[in-house]
Amino acid sequence: MLNRVPLIICDDANSDDAALISAISEKWGFPVVSSSEKPREGLYLQVQNGVLGLADAGEKKVNPVEVDFASPASLYRKQHGGGRKEPIVKAIGLKGNEAWHVVDATPGLGRDAFVLVSVGCKVTMIERSPVVAALLEDGIRRLALSFPELAAKMSLQHGNSAEVMQYFTGENVNAIYLDPMFPHKKKSALVKKEMRLFQQLLGHDPDADALLPPALELASHRVVVKRPNSADVLAGIKASMAIESKKHRFDVYLCQKNLGE
Repeated sequence: MLNRVPLIICDDANSDDAALISAISEKWGFPVVSSSEKPREGLYLQVQNGVLGLADAGEKKVNPVEVDFASPASLYRKQHGGGRKEPIVKAIGLKGNEAWHVVDATPGLGRDAFVLVSVGCKVTMIERSPVVAALLEDGIRRLALSFPELAAKMSLQHGNSAEVMQYFTGENVNAIYLDPMFPHKKKSALVKKEMRLFQQLLGHDPDADALLPPALELASHRVVVKRPNSADVLAGIKASMAIESKKHRFDVYLCQKNLGE
């Protein structure tokens, strides 16, 4: 079960890390074991220097996967206005100083969500895996320490995205972003590590097609689906248009309720 990934408490953990481990375990139900009981194979969670990470016991030389919204690359892109040039921003359809509310129903490590936040959107992430949700929540917590104004634009809901969207309550949702898990061919060591861990933890998204109908019902303006260039459209539903990049495309579905605007 996804929530049975153990959370390791190191024997020499400082008091702040120990308190964070306790809080994460209490909220998400991860069993806490000492470092001497660390699994010899498989995945586990750990807290080091105030950061929650997902590690693979079989990959001792590989750093844990973390959610880092305030990474140097992300902040550089934000500070130099690169976000507006991102294909995802163009696909979402932001114009001028619009501050849209976007639901990211497949957030992964939250990188695309942060791009949208960096250009002024408010983003609600929906994640069904308690492990990934805990990583995202920890990323928001740490972002708030240095950039509270950005963290305030990010929120997280834990649950099945198709169901959460169907019964969504709250403010109007302008756009919805979907990026279902798909076999990744990129050679980058970082991407290979992250995708390997995510596929080991989650597998692919066999129910990805179920995300599009409730998304089309909920969004007031558009739904954007990121797909590899070689992949079929989601749920067999033809997009209104597509924005293509070198290896991916963004299928854009204009919502019927907005076509007359």
